[in-house]
Amino acid sequence: MSHNTDQDPNGLKDDAQTASSIPESIAEGVDEEVVESNRRVFVGWQFFLFAALAIGYSSFHLFSLNVYPMETWSFRIVHIAGALILGYGLFAGARFAEDDQQASPAWLKWASYALLAPAIYALVQVVLMQQTLNGGAMRIDPSIETLHYGYPLIATTAAAIALSWFYRQARHRFNPADLVLMVCAIASAAYLLMAFNTNMRMSTGTSFAPPGISWAAIAGSLLILELTRRVAGLALVVISAVFLVYVFAGQHLPGFLGYPGLSVQRFFSQVYTDAGILGPTTAVSSTYIILFIIFAAFLQASKVGDYFVNFAFAAAGRARGGPAKVSIFASGLMGMINGTSAGNVVSTGSLTIPLMKKVGYPARSAGAIEAAASTGGQIMPPIMGAGAFIMAEVTGIPYTEIAIAAVIPAILYFASIYFMVDFEAARKGMRGMRKDEIPLFSKLVKQVYLFAPIIILIVALFMGYSVIRAGTLATASAAVVSWISPNKMGIRAILRALQLAGIMSIQIIAVCACAGLIVGVISLTGVGARFSSLLLGLAGVSQLLALVFAMLISILLGMGMPTTAAYAVAASVVAPGLINIGIEPLVAHFFVFYFAVVSAITPPVALASYAAAGISGDNPMGTSVASFKIGLAAFIVPFMFFYSPAMLMEGSAMQILRVGVTATLGIILLSGMVQAWFFGPVNTLQRVVMLVGALFMIYGGIYSDIAGLAIGAALFVMQRKQHGNKATPSTT
Repeated sequence: MSHNTDQDPNGLKDDAQTASSIPESIAEGVDEEVVESNRRVFVGWQFFLFAALAIGYSSFHLFSLNVYPMETWSFRIVHIAGALILGYGLFAGARFAEDDQQASPAWLKWASYALLAPAIYALVQVVLMQQTLNGGAMRIDPSIETLHYGYPLIATTAAAIALSWFYRQARHRFNPADLVLMVCAIASAAYLLMAFNTNMRMSTGTSFAPPGISWAAIAGSLLILELTRRVAGLALVVISAVFLVYVFAGQHLPGFLGYPGLSVQRFFSQVYTDAGILGPTTAVSSTYIILFIIFAAFLQASKVGDYFVNFAFAAAGRARGGPAKVSIFASGLMGMINGTSAGNVVSTGSLTIPLMKKVGYPARSAGAIEAAASTGGQIMPPIMGAGAFIMAEVTGIPYTEIAIAAVIPAILYFASIYFMVDFEAARKGMRGMRKDEIPLFSKLVKQVYLFAPIIILIVALFMGYSVIRAGTLATASAAVVSWISPNKMGIRAILRALQLAGIMSIQIIAVCACAGLIVGVISLTGVGARFSSLLLGLAGVSQLLALVFAMLISILLGMGMPTTAAYAVAASVVAPGLINIGIEPLVAHFFVFYFAVVSAITPPVALASYAAAGISGDNPMGTSVASFKIGLAAFIVPFMFFYSPAMLMEGSAMQILRVGVTATLGIILLSGMVQAWFFGPVNTLQRVVMLVGALFMIYGGIYSDIAGLAIGAALFVMQRKQHGNKATPSTT
């Protein structure tokens, strides 16, 4: 293909005709809500009921976070219970029936309705217990808690979950088994609210804890696991189940895995506290994450996502391999906000992947580029998906410090993908998009004020505002800015944004609660400390070996899991071990965070790559291998943190500048080595030299940087002499 991206093939159209053929917008529907395959699509009064519940749920968080704060544990219990109620109402436990013939038999329906009786009975018992406490009693009769509350609640929850797996009906119909689960969620949360607002709260984790706390926690854990299965797949559920089995089987295991053991009552009376489910992951999901989901929903409702993508096309669409470079820019912006790699692939990839194929990228490369770029959005400051907030909560390091530390690694990651894309486009002779295929940059610049909400967010954070206040200001500004844009947000659009936020939040809240269950197991059994001692032993042999082992465990724990859950679990298991071998907390957590993020493009279970393959039409495993290759820098950058902390802005200005510049040059050499292209084709020997030069500069030492720069300069001169200016079209 020709590199020429500008000339009209006929050479006859005048400027007016060309201008009239330029599209106003190439991105339509990027902001459209993605409806999952198992989500119900209600009509009539059911639609309005669940829309009202979703709006109420989002509004409750805005009110509690900004106007009238609740007691911490109570707020988190309501936060999880609301997500369970919404989740069971909107997400089915089995495939939908295509027609009436495939629908479940009537007896399943009536069996589900029959379960409402014990579920409501358990809820009524909570009301009666509350009245008993109000009457002056110090505690409840344990037999009442067990026989009249615990047994009915557990039996009903388990039976309703099982029935929901087999109950099939049309997509617009509601499942009575899920109605039972909604009542069970209320009954579980109601007891915990009652117990944790009395002196019973102090007894959790001891033999004096009321049995009702354990029953409510068991039911709550079952409900969280089932909702997680519906919204995030089986991977996290299976890992959670393995950890739960370990709680009661660990005392029989040999070696460092063995521990004295916990009883069912002691474990479950404590796991639904801030030691587990109500701990750091739920703390973050109930504050920062829900707030930024609301922010993202407001941006989505005001069609800012469409503008981001159009702006990217206008800025980079005409460069060689233009749509791929657009994918990097747009996916980085969108992924930073929406917090899920696979979800980002679906929203932006549906536009960019077909366009990449149109300019000459094979289906596999197109899917891989989108997967790698969307995954990078999770490490893009200032929002970084949700991981930065969890890191701040777990480490106690201020959020702004984490966002600043992420700047150079994010630049390196996206520079790597950019040059991978550019060198592949040059090697295959791809063109960019024609001028009449993309919007005019001059027109889009006039709407650059649509970036204002993100700028306001960044400025507010660095002016010292709290994350909650900054997020609220940015959300309000998204609505205000829309009033001077073509997509004005009135009352209906604002309510729609709140509804969308309520629905979007279900997955991340379920995942964070489920991750909290795993974190609870780790903290209550002490397995994290024993893992730390194992890493310490490895470090005695070789620190590099310990880091490689930590990398493999972080990726393994993250496979098949959303980024937030992957990091939360890895931060509990791996990060303490790295800190114990002498690594700074910020470096250790960034190391773990990066590998938790890139597990989304790491074979064999690569969620982002699988989502991209579904759009591109290529083989999922082939796409995951290709995206792993494109995101290769992300597997090297975390080791740079260890050998050169200046990469995380720790050091003098000159050190940070030197490391940032040389590491970027090293990334360019690494990209050229992978794609077998620099200023032109490179042979095997040159590729080996490029790899050596790249590793020298990536290492970050002053002598290795000098050696790497010398190798890079020699390669530059050699390639210029060999290929001249013929093979060096613009890479902008």
